[in-house]
Amino acid sequence: MSRRFDCTDPEQRKTGLREAASAVRRGELVVLPTDTLYGIGADAFTNWAVRALLEAKGRGPAMPSPVLVPSPATLHGLVAGMPSVGWELVDAFWPGGLTIVAMHQPTLTWDLGETRGTVAVRMPLHPVAIELLTETGPMAVSSANKTGMAAAQTAVDAQDQLGDAVSVYLDAGKVGGEGGASSIVDVTGTAPVLLREGALTFDQLREVAPTLIRAE
Repeated sequence: MSRRFDCTDPEQRKTGLREAASAVRRGELVVLPTDTLYGIGADAFTNWAVRALLEAKGRGPAMPSPVLVPSPATLHGLVAGMPSVGWELVDAFWPGGLTIVAMHQPTLTWDLGETRGTVAVRMPLHPVAIELLTETGPMAVSSANKTGMAAAQTAVDAQDQLGDAVSVYLDAGKVGGEGGASSIVDVTGTAPVLLREGALTFDQLREVAPTLIRAE
């Protein structure tokens, strides 16, 4: 049975965060607010929980899950060989609507899907998300909707689509805006590549990364 907590109420927020963190540690799924959209999340290092996340969305391993982190410092344990332009983008736009695709540390045994040795990482600009991530550590988080359906800007939207596949819903009201999902920049090659333009525009990103190109 799913539970939804109103995070605009201080007591419910405290209880909801505690219950959500416990659920993540048990390998269960939670829905959390971010600055762009609501996300469905699981412990990034519990492989069967990540598979359950993909199944709840109706998505296969060919579309791997991104990872949310509570601080830029967390990147040091997750990515390898991050170029200077990657760190400059992180410094400029984290927390916020930027997802960075980098090579992950080869020692990590997680299974996020068919990543080909990469990981997509973001630090969200939402206090509820940061509080939860600080308790749980890195989480695999994807948009809280069934694949092919509209992304959820409210916890109710997410619950209507995902139902009891999720143990805890953290409801912080409507999130996001016209920018929609995060912008995704791949820094694994010789030049950074904009894979998806979203909350941050190509021009905004190029102010920090002049060599940025669009994906072909």
